[in-house]
Amino acid sequence: MTTPFPLRLYSAAATALRPAAPLLLARRAARGKEDSTRIGERRGRASAKRPEGTLLWLHGASVGESLSILPLIDILLASRADLTILVTSGTLTSAQLLAERLPERAIHQFVPLDAPAYARRFLDHWKPDLAAFVESELWPNLIREAAKRDIPLALVNGRLSQKSLEGWQRAPQSAETLLGAFAAIMAQDEKSEERFAALGAGNVTQPGNLKFDAQPLPFDEKKLEKLQEATRERPLWLASSTHEDEELQAGQTHLDLKAAFPDLLTIIAPRHPARAHEIRAQLEALGLSVAQRSLERLPREETDIYLADTMGELGLFYRLCPLVFMGGSLIPHGGHNPLEPARLGAALLFGPHMFNFTVLAGHLLAQGGALEVQDRTALTETLGNLLQAPDEVGARAEQAHNAASLLGGASMRVAHQLLALMPEGSARERPHA
Repeated sequence: MTTPFPLRLYSAAATALRPAAPLLLARRAARGKEDSTRIGERRGRASAKRPEGTLLWLHGASVGESLSILPLIDILLASRADLTILVTSGTLTSAQLLAERLPERAIHQFVPLDAPAYARRFLDHWKPDLAAFVESELWPNLIREAAKRDIPLALVNGRLSQKSLEGWQRAPQSAETLLGAFAAIMAQDEKSEERFAALGAGNVTQPGNLKFDAQPLPFDEKKLEKLQEATRERPLWLASSTHEDEELQAGQTHLDLKAAFPDLLTIIAPRHPARAHEIRAQLEALGLSVAQRSLERLPREETDIYLADTMGELGLFYRLCPLVFMGGSLIPHGGHNPLEPARLGAALLFGPHMFNFTVLAGHLLAQGGALEVQDRTALTETLGNLLQAPDEVGARAEQAHNAASLLGGASMRVAHQLLALMPEGSARERPHA
């Protein structure tokens, strides 16, 4: 089949821009967006040896996708003693979290930039026996180079929004070529399944959403005790995984509520902790007192905002705070996974832009574990009502926990499909075209 023109143009552009990649990566590293000691991985140069035996490559773009595959990894490794799993991701945050949580026989590498030469270098070294891309992370050159080597491909937890569908429908041959490279497409929900089918994809199933299976986030018990002691008897709420402008809105909400709740403590955990300096400056410009966790500060009596700008501690704050607002939802980002706080017994609030978690958000709303607020004014009003009604907060937290408990099982179903796709013997022992 002839390669469609848009894919040929994309490949040619990636090749033409490759000489600029070292400079681009160096600039990103200087801004704290790349690991300067592992830049080679972004150019397809492995920093670890390819282990003997069967190798499954799993790629998840960032934190949410990477964490969603941890239960799946455990099931796969338990199923085959000869299996090693290579996990790739593209962000520093995901790399740091995976370094802490990946089990033995699992290796992390940064995904290479999607230039043909880098893709070839990456695949020539790792020689995966099966490659699985998570959610909507489709890199054309990596996919096409893998297909040339007859590496079976799977799309896991596939998500396709209406906007993405409409975009692909403007290049139907390109969509057909890329999706046709996959031996299996496992959609995370019914709508995504229908949209993949509308693009002509075959072998589409709907085993469920991996994010419904994630284990409760870890925490340090001693750190929790210290925070509980520092915040005892204070009304508090958490704005979690916030993005630009949402921290400012949280600060303004705090100011609006402070007259009624003079001891109020607002905790803000930004999605990207590297923005902490900028966020603190914005909040202090409002006249708020800010304590920064990365500086090993605890909230004091005069602290208005506790800036939780550390990695891997959301499990701590979800256990501390009875009320959690999910960031990325007051702005059109699509929200973040509300199951994480729900599993830990928090009542939830989120804005109108939860389109990345439509099914899950609807489930939590229907079960009474979450409330939707349309804007900052509604957030302030709803928080004020809930802060005066601890019994309602407790009831909603229980409903959120129960709603989360009703979901699950996708990891086992996905694992069965992936194991069935895995060829006998290792790619190291099979010649590639």
